[in-house]
Amino acid sequence: MPDGAGKTATFWDHLDELRSCLIRIIVATTIAMIAAFCMKEWLFDVILAPAHGDFISYRLMHADGIDIHLINTGLTEQFMMHMKAAFYVGLLAVMPYVLYVLFGFIAPGLYDRERRYAVRVVTCGYLMFMVGTAVNYLLVFPLTVRFLGTYQVSADVQNMLTLQSYMDTLIMMNLMLGIVFELPVVCWLLAAVGALKAEWMARYRRHAVIAIVVVAAIITPTTDAFTLMVVSLPIWLLYEVSIWIVKKTNK
Repeated sequence: MPDGAGKTATFWDHLDELRSCLIRIIVATTIAMIAAFCMKEWLFDVILAPAHGDFISYRLMHADGIDIHLINTGLTEQFMMHMKAAFYVGLLAVMPYVLYVLFGFIAPGLYDRERRYAVRVVTCGYLMFMVGTAVNYLLVFPLTVRFLGTYQVSADVQNMLTLQSYMDTLIMMNLMLGIVFELPVVCWLLAAVGALKAEWMARYRRHAVIAIVVVAAIITPTTDAFTLMVVSLPIWLLYEVSIWIVKKTNK
């Protein structure tokens, strides 16, 4: 592969470039994590906001919020949750730079058409993941907290939610919703290579609706129909948007 000077780069040249990229990624990620770690008060104000009754989503939906008092049961649990939150937020913040560095490494080996496709896939994929994370934080997770935080099998059993349980559920649901919101990007990519047709998606729309409800039930571990509908609706809209994108791509 030719380098910037027009010479053919050797295997060791590529290895040095890869090492340089990895070092830059590690340094940037570490700085972002340290910055997020130092902003502890702001960080956990945002993370714990859905556990309070005055959260913006409850007020907009005119729903009765709840005030959940989380507890800590381990000596190192709060510090480890602080580290986990700083790592997750720092990684989300630095991800555009990470993608930029990685793309700069592989771009010289791509044709112009492949480079354009790569830019679109990476950019749209990141944006849709962030949209999925926002939908979960503002809509899905608050409803889940509201339901599960007050659910009781008996009046004799009181809920005592731990910080670790709250954090693990939030991060897991963020990741799942982020992945689900990649549907339009995946459909566009499959249509671009000729592996997906809009007619197929329209023909199996009923089957897709059933699959969407099943996915929504897995993502949201609640049993009320309202929460299931709230989660299913954005995914169904994503499917309809994907049909339109695939139709445009097929043409």
